[in-house]
Amino acid sequence: MTTLFPDPLVIDQLSKHFGTRKAVDGVSFSVAAGEFVALLGPNGAGKSTLFQMLSGLFVADGGSARVMGHDIGHEPIKALADLSIVFQQPALDLDLTVHANLRFQTDLHGIPRSEAQQRITHWLQRFNLTDRANDTCRNLSGGTRRKVELARALLSQPQLLLMDEATVGIDPASRAAIIADVKALCRERAMGVLWATHLVDEAEAADRIVVMAAGTVRFNGDAKALLKQAGKDSLLDAFLQLTKVEAKA
Repeated sequence: MTTLFPDPLVIDQLSKHFGTRKAVDGVSFSVAAGEFVALLGPNGAGKSTLFQMLSGLFVADGGSARVMGHDIGHEPIKALADLSIVFQQPALDLDLTVHANLRFQTDLHGIPRSEAQQRITHWLQRFNLTDRANDTCRNLSGGTRRKVELARALLSQPQLLLMDEATVGIDPASRAAIIADVKALCRERAMGVLWATHLVDEAEAADRIVVMAAGTVRFNGDAKALLKQAGKDSLLDAFLQLTKVEAKA
């Protein structure tokens, strides 16, 4: 049942099987408004499969996922309207300028040109990209390209932002800057963020950590509770303790 102020994301017993392999097996958790949740798991844990279901690319075999109260399986258009995603694989047109990539995104969402330009200008300024607006994306560093992808994802003013291993391949300073930007946006916009990563240091910045391994949730809580549950002194050791049985590639 849809509530007056639903959480940006509610996942309930979500499952996806490929033959006999359970890529995602009865996963349940939620993301509240303004909350930065890290989905932490080793490669093959099921994080990407989960994201593909949340973005409508895969159909779940069981369970449900709701974005702002709308079931992705039954109301995909309404659910996806409140969601944006930055995938691990870059999706910019490298031969277009930064501005042209952003304009293409606003056209896809049917945003009127006058409103589109206001939004583009805002996000270019927010991420210090104004001076790069007319540069082709091919000439940008990896960290700057990620900022452009983040700006593009925010043009539709989503209530839920999914970040799927979005800092892979960029330098540590750029990674830290993007994490800080996204955390600030959570507070500023009361936007829910689900940040998938296999890097423990990225998860340390989260309000809450969901640990996945072999398609299942092994932990859901804050860093302090994770250390206590695993009986470890470091987050890395706790993560390794909880993910001993890893998913097969």
